[in-house]
Amino acid sequence: MFKGSYVALVTPMLPNGDIDRDSLQELVQWHVESGTHGIVAVGTTGESATLPMDEHIDVVAQVVEYAQGQVKVIAGSGANATDEAIFLSQEMAKLNIDGFLSVVPYYNKPQQRGMIAHFEAVASATDLPVLLYNVPSRTVADMLTDTVAQLAKHPNIVGLKDATGDLSRLTETKSAVDSDFVCLSGDDSTGCRFMCEGGDGVISVSANIVPEQMSQMCEHALKHEFDDAKRIDASIYELHQELFIEPNPVMPKWALFKMGKMQDAGLRLPMVKPELNSQKIIEQRLVKLGLIEA
Repeated sequence: MFKGSYVALVTPMLPNGDIDRDSLQELVQWHVESGTHGIVAVGTTGESATLPMDEHIDVVAQVVEYAQGQVKVIAGSGANATDEAIFLSQEMAKLNIDGFLSVVPYYNKPQQRGMIAHFEAVASATDLPVLLYNVPSRTVADMLTDTVAQLAKHPNIVGLKDATGDLSRLTETKSAVDSDFVCLSGDDSTGCRFMCEGGDGVISVSANIVPEQMSQMCEHALKHEFDDAKRIDASIYELHQELFIEPNPVMPKWALFKMGKMQDAGLRLPMVKPELNSQKIIEQRLVKLGLIEA
């Protein structure tokens, strides 16, 4: 259902904080042309935490409009309040999206039973497929494999984005769920190894910067052409690392701005633009990759 390279798309913003619709349209079209298999709109990288709900829904609607059905669009619908996640899901289900990405509720640290109740309520609110999203580095609460296995029994819960970076989780998950349950990596540094060990794809921050390489890497891995996949991954491995020297999406936005893909590298407070040293590090990487001139 959801396989290959899915970009965790940034949300471009103008210096005054408004959504940069022109840059958003250009980014979506670039991903279509670059072979990206799908777009995750307004997830963590899309600054879901600082977009009010009406703007959140509007950005997803724009991405759907610009994609024109050429790639799948998954809408971030996570929230730490179950009622809010349900509301977002029901509103965005009115758009022509392909599914939802729903994160473990953050800050309030729910128990495993609470996670089960939360995700079952969210998944039952619409008829669209739901990908669970486990990223304990941000949410603090860690969704355990037994919890994933229980949730996988829900007919609308079709997969998991695992951003733990722990490859043993993939083996555990695959042994606990049906064969059609989708396992996607949410950690670029281990994404290639994740796919080579049986994962179905990635939801990638790096794909914002190198969409063609990420798409090709995933296609090779899905064909079991692991040497080719690893070769591509090795060529961008340092990028995976350097995009996270400051909190995401600070660095990918700066990189896209320097590449001329966005009018500005603006972020919503409390996120701010990167330190000068961080700017230099990512710019040097872009030069080495041939994405900007020295």
